Amino acid sequence: MIKNDLFLKALRGETVERPPVWMMRQAGRYLPEFRALRDKYDFFTRCETPELAAEITVQPIRRIGPDVAILFSDILVVPRAMGIHVELKDNLGPIIPNPIRTMEQVNQVFVPDVNETLGYVFEAIKLTKEMLNDEVPLIGFAGSPWTIFCYAVEGKGSKSFDTAKGFCFSNPVAAHTLLQKITDTTILYLKEKVKSGCDAIQIFDSWGGMLSPVDYQEFSWKYINQIVEALADETQVIVFGKGCWFALGEMGKSRAAALGVDWTCTPRNARYLSGGNITLQGNFDPSRLLSPIPVIKKMVHEMIDEFGKDKYIANLGHGILPNIPVDHAKAFIDAVKEYRQK
Repeated sequence: MIKNDLFLKALRGETVERPPVWMMRQAGRYLPEFRALRDKYDFFTRCETPELAAEITVQPIRRIGPDVAILFSDILVVPRAMGIHVELKDNLGPIIPNPIRTMEQVNQVFVPDVNETLGYVFEAIKLTKEMLNDEVPLIGFAGSPWTIFCYAVEGKGSKSFDTAKGFCFSNPVAAHTLLQKITDTTILYLKEKVKSGCDAIQIFDSWGGMLSPVDYQEFSWKYINQIVEALADETQVIVFGKGCWFALGEMGKSRAAALGVDWTCTPRNARYLSGGNITLQGNFDPSRLLSPIPVIKKMVHEMIDEFGKDKYIANLGHGILPNIPVDHAKAFIDAVKEYRQK
């Protein structure tokens, strides 16, 4: 049995003394011990070496003490496994040298045997579980099909993903074929993550907010919901859509256990829009961790007061920034742990 099961209780909607807390991207670049490994090994070496991925996953547990670990990996291991060549360039982020722009290219993308192509992830999960020793739960994750699609078609990061959107609107058959292949692969991948030991799953829809509400239903949500439906009987699924407040109503009717909220939506609106019954996660502005520590603690307590302590997981509204001082990250975690309902 996991000793600290606050996170799992919150996902089940049970009453808790205080909300659980973790931070997106907590296993990462703000930690000096992470940067030391980054300087020695390139990005995909760190992802593909189970011992390194496990070590990076547990670093924040030792250093800042969140209530849950999230496996160190990347959403782009999935397209790499599907035969899409992905490179990571310093200061540029992910690059797909041959972006997908035709049906012929879509046909060359395959749904892989995930144990053959992504076995290193499952090994990392098993190693991480040993290192965690049932102290806290472990989250596994994947990018939403739409978010993976954006990189595969655009070829790189973008402020608007106009090329990816244009491909959907000018060549919808090819777009839906590719989205379905990504969805099928993601379901196989996440099911294997659960079998390997992950206690919950999060789907990151980082670029969902680029779509209009109508297009979001067609090109993103219907694929995310396939994943939720495929996994809901096996584990708890969190869906986080950045900029997707307009979809919270639809998401709230799904079998997702929790919904992530970014900092542009107030707790009150998030509760209202999601129907008021589902666990919510979020939504501290990551840049706010640059505030003085007393301000961070005050704002965290106000955030919990607004969301309410039950059916709530304290988190950031997106990933932690690289320039956040470690003591400020710890202050965020500690503020939640110190919370007492008035």
